[in-house]
Amino acid sequence: MHMSERIFVIGSNSFTGASFVDHLLAQGREIFGTSRSAEPAGCFLPYRWTPARPTGASFRFAKLDLNHDLDGLMDAIREFQPAYVVNFAAQSMVAESWLHPEHWYQTNVVANVKLHEQLRKLPGLKKYVHVSTPEVYGSCSGDVTETQPFNPSTPYAASRAACDLHLLTFFKQHHFPVTFTRAANVYGPGQQLYRIIPRTIFFIKTGRKLQLHGGGRSVRSFIHARDVAEATLRVAEQGSAGECYHLSTDLYLSIRELVERICTRLGVPFNEVVEVVGDRPGKDAAYLLDSTKARQTLGWRDRISLDQGLDETIAWVEGQLTELKQQPTDYQHKP
Repeated sequence: MHMSERIFVIGSNSFTGASFVDHLLAQGREIFGTSRSAEPAGCFLPYRWTPARPTGASFRFAKLDLNHDLDGLMDAIREFQPAYVVNFAAQSMVAESWLHPEHWYQTNVVANVKLHEQLRKLPGLKKYVHVSTPEVYGSCSGDVTETQPFNPSTPYAASRAACDLHLLTFFKQHHFPVTFTRAANVYGPGQQLYRIIPRTIFFIKTGRKLQLHGGGRSVRSFIHARDVAEATLRVAEQGSAGECYHLSTDLYLSIRELVERICTRLGVPFNEVVEVVGDRPGKDAAYLLDSTKARQTLGWRDRISLDQGLDETIAWVEGQLTELKQQPTDYQHKP
């Protein structure tokens, strides 16, 4: 690996995208990032909080929408000449995908297929990392490996599965150097307030009741964004084309247990800050992702314990509380 190898990040405003940029800058890398919106408030951009960077580290940003600015996006990629392109951009949110499913297929399938058709003709591209999701597997039992059949249960999940299958056809037909990542629930400082961990902390800090859907019975693994960022870089540089890599911890707990853990750390009674409400449609009960492959073939391991990560996220909310109070707490849909 040469330090001169540049990395182009699509979806750099996303939580995992911004955390990845921060990780790359700490390694002195040259990065070009794009997202469909202008950069959000600084409290959501981890790469803004660390002024001192190694020599050679640089980050350029351009507002380019995958749906509407593909020519501009490809011009930026050709001019930057990256060795790696990492794509975090997707229409996310599971429950909301039932409301306008066509928006999810437009971004996650149609716009991506157009992008990949251009990228496969790009000279000098060593690897394209497509950040996928375990939602493609639907509700599963037991440990889920990368060979688990797709069984999506929402328009969001179906749109992501369709794009993954399309990319495999490009790998087989065109030898397109695609690798996939599918991570457990990513969290950490800088995450949007509609996600469960920052939302719980923020609501407690601002005296609001947290609604817990279905009593919080769903079981999940929570993995810190820095651990995911390190794995994503390893997948780009060392991963085998055509392969997928699961990123997870070995700690599984219910959403209720997670919220109880946060309440304990903040010294507040669970019953005083939480209200149990009905469950969401098409919500999968559990993802127990097996991350053995990433550990054995890439030498990766998760390093940040849940308690350490929760303390970091609490400290971030406390430190940025004034700015966070100006931000929306609910998901803002953009078609």
